[in-house]
Amino acid sequence: MKYSLVLVVATALLAACTTTDEIIIDKKGVDMARYDQDLAECREYSNEVQTGKKVAKGAASGAVVGGLIGAIAGDAGKAAGVGAVGGGARGANEGSRDEVQVVKNCLRGRGYKILN
Repeated sequence: MKYSLVLVVATALLAACTTTDEIIIDKKGVDMARYDQDLAECREYSNEVQTGKKVAKGAASGAVVGGLIGAIAGDAGKAAGVGAVGGGARGANEGSRDEVQVVKNCLRGRGYKILN
């Protein structure tokens, strides 16, 4: 189980690598100094996404489902650990996607054309 916890944390950190740095805007006619300021403010809003809670909730639900499947298959502890890792990764991925979406929505609201 200790190994599974390490994997959940590592997965969460890797998922967090998908960032708002990948947002592409149409720069034609854009004051880049103003854009940088708006981007920073929009990223602040994205901090309100509770990614850590999504990781924890995903890991907990994955552990329950994995434990139930493992109980049928004969190794509940190992299956619960695998389920926790999968659920935690799913939660981290969802949180990361939500953070990027918040920034994109914020930028669109400020008049920028998002290309991706």
